[in-house]
Amino acid sequence: MKARIRRATGLAAAVLMLASAAACSGDGSKKPGQGGGGPGGSQASSGVPGGAADNGAPALAGAFSVKAENAKPGTPAWKNGIDSGEDHGIEGYADQVAVTSGQSFKLYVNTVAQQFTATAFRIGYYNGAQGREVWKSAPTPGAVQPGATVKPQVNTVTTAWQPSLTVSTAGWPEGAYLIRLDPVDAKGKAGTKGSRFVPITVKSTSTAGKVVLINAVTTWQAYNEYGGYDLYSGGPKNDYAHRARIVSYDRPYDSTGADRFQTYEQSSIVFAEKLASEHDLQLAYATDLDLHENPGLFQGARAIITLGHDEYWSAQMRDTVTKARDAGTNIAFLGANAVFRHIRFQDSPLGKDRVQVDYKDAAEDPIHVTDPAESTQDWRYPPQPRPENVLTGVLYECNPANADLVVYDPGSWLLAGTDAKAGQAFKGLVGVEYDRVVSDSSTPHPIQAISHSPITCRKTKSYADAAYYTVPSGAGVFSTGTMRWNCALVDGGCTDKMDGPAHAFAQKVTATMLLAFAAGPAGKDHPAQDNTTRLKPAPSEGGQAP
Repeated sequence: MKARIRRATGLAAAVLMLASAAACSGDGSKKPGQGGGGPGGSQASSGVPGGAADNGAPALAGAFSVKAENAKPGTPAWKNGIDSGEDHGIEGYADQVAVTSGQSFKLYVNTVAQQFTATAFRIGYYNGAQGREVWKSAPTPGAVQPGATVKPQVNTVTTAWQPSLTVSTAGWPEGAYLIRLDPVDAKGKAGTKGSRFVPITVKSTSTAGKVVLINAVTTWQAYNEYGGYDLYSGGPKNDYAHRARIVSYDRPYDSTGADRFQTYEQSSIVFAEKLASEHDLQLAYATDLDLHENPGLFQGARAIITLGHDEYWSAQMRDTVTKARDAGTNIAFLGANAVFRHIRFQDSPLGKDRVQVDYKDAAEDPIHVTDPAESTQDWRYPPQPRPENVLTGVLYECNPANADLVVYDPGSWLLAGTDAKAGQAFKGLVGVEYDRVVSDSSTPHPIQAISHSPITCRKTKSYADAAYYTVPSGAGVFSTGTMRWNCALVDGGCTDKMDGPAHAFAQKVTATMLLAFAAGPAGKDHPAQDNTTRLKPAPSEGGQAP
């Protein structure tokens, strides 16, 4: 985003959203088992026959089945006792962003408790429980680790902790996980209020024929204020001038430890798993770091879905998704402000690509003279402008803003079954950041605006647009143009902004999109009907804000 908004996305908001969401097709939660595999079976489930009837890709023998996994008992208490972390009573991080099932990772835990346990919960639908426990450690000795250090000039916060526990993921099904760190003596030990999360993805080894859900770890880290600095602010004045220019994954996440995952991604994952369970769709799981490090993983994917806030992209990430689109893989952006910041990576003492660079200003970035293509300013700005709408179709414009989503083209296949009419408004579905279709040459064609919502941001009147475009490969690209879409996918999410019809609309559109995208290149059956001549979009406006 351009201007930093201190949104109410912390513990209270996340827990409220999750608690109210458990009723229907919404968020995440988990719980079964102890020890290496845990009760309830943490073995990957076999493929479910019949998948080809819905998505055209036969289920392979022994392949992971979302339907079989979500038929297992969930663990509603997975989120109990989570703390905001302000007391630093217990906190931690992993030495891997993602692993494949069976690969081990190390947990680095700082706690004043004498002992702690680590419990792995897989996020899914699980009949509304929203997650399942697949593993729990034995009580493990706790330790107070050294304080974080800050690197001068670039204000990079890092920790040099000793590993507390090595975790084997043998038998863990692929998917998005939260590791809950629980102080064993939380009630009796001063300074330990509650538990914290450590997120990790058990990524798929193949995405061929599958819909891939992407965890936006680069954006999580950009907003991570642990140690007093993130890419937006820091230091005694907590201002933009003293922001970090480089951030490290060798530190815990702030707040609950998984605030941004819970706020922007969890509802979409749970919704997708519910839909997949009902239609025998094949899902795959990865992070945006996989888009950077392992482009080959995405060959043959039916669709790549980025979730509620996927702002920070490297050149390789863009290249991977662009090539996938041009080979027939559908793409969906379920949030706003995607592909906005240009980043690059460096290695840390714990491993490859665990340091994320974004100066947000070409003049500050030392590489802008020697390698301008890798200079880290916003993608739309010199020295080598590549606006985000080249890929997303829509251009980020402004925040903070709130508006009703207003239907523009009810004839779009994406709106089938919604009974929506032109001009119909769905309460509060647009915000807090938004995108729009612009008349710039970087806008792909044919592109079809699905909604065109009047909005006012920073005293300027404009429009927020959801849009769909297609390319010669047959791939379709859908962008919601709003950051509030994710919480609309769970009944009860964002109830202070939207109502039941808004939830129902977003859920129906998303289900229609996912089912079509899972079947193959959507543009072959659903080519975009360009309506920009009628829409008459305005050109983009310059101006760079923090």
